[in-house]
Amino acid sequence: MPLYMLILVALVQGITEFLPVSSSGHLILISELSTLPDQGQTIDVAVHVGTLFAVVLFFWSDVKLGLAGTPRMLTGRIDTPGSKLAFLLMIATIPAILLGLFLKLTGLNDAMRSMAVIGWTMLLFGLVLWWADQRGATGKQSTDWSTVDAIKMGLAQAIALIPGTSRSGICITAGRWLGYTRHDSAKLAMLMSIPTIFASGVLLGAEVIATGDTVVARSAAIGAALAFVAALLALQFMMRLLRSVSFTPYVVYRVILGVLLLWLAYTQ
Repeated sequence: MPLYMLILVALVQGITEFLPVSSSGHLILISELSTLPDQGQTIDVAVHVGTLFAVVLFFWSDVKLGLAGTPRMLTGRIDTPGSKLAFLLMIATIPAILLGLFLKLTGLNDAMRSMAVIGWTMLLFGLVLWWADQRGATGKQSTDWSTVDAIKMGLAQAIALIPGTSRSGICITAGRWLGYTRHDSAKLAMLMSIPTIFASGVLLGAEVIATGDTVVARSAAIGAALAFVAALLALQFMMRLLRSVSFTPYVVYRVILGVLLLWLAYTQ
């Protein structure tokens, strides 16, 4: 893949992954709205892995806490903040893994990579985000995260496998609906991305090793590195902005883009 396209894909992924505007939807639109070829799901997953390293670095104190509590959690002892965090992240990840395997085995994941699907999900889930953000209470913090809330947010995260939904957006929506503050809803959404993207990265690594395609492996590594830098900057910007601004600007962007995509999809 040409370097300029890798840079474009990495920038799109890095900037949009943690914003509630759907990075996967924007990656598909690169080829849909231009003459460029589809970069394929291998490169898509690779740049997602790059953003994984960015969120791990940004939330390292929480990640370290969860990693330290994982051995205790695996022995069934959910009695420390670290083991509780590890357990809740595991619970929240299961729905996305199960649905992701189903979509991959049935081929439905490729069938949903269309402009019409992205247009509808961009529009509808943008409006749902606005509703939850405006009506949601703000009494809960990330330390209040419970098993029930983790299950609900995990089910919401699974819906994000539909392109255009936005993994961070739907998780933030669920968090706001459950009563978490804007900042803590975003924080939980970011932490939930770690095991989900890690699982996708493991599958990608297995496929690359199985094919032995060094060209694809090199392109994937370059894309991941570029996406890491872009994602780290975007993440710092969004988390700082959320202390004073609502999600309405992102909703406006989603609605405008969704309407435009639907117009293009049904008039071409």
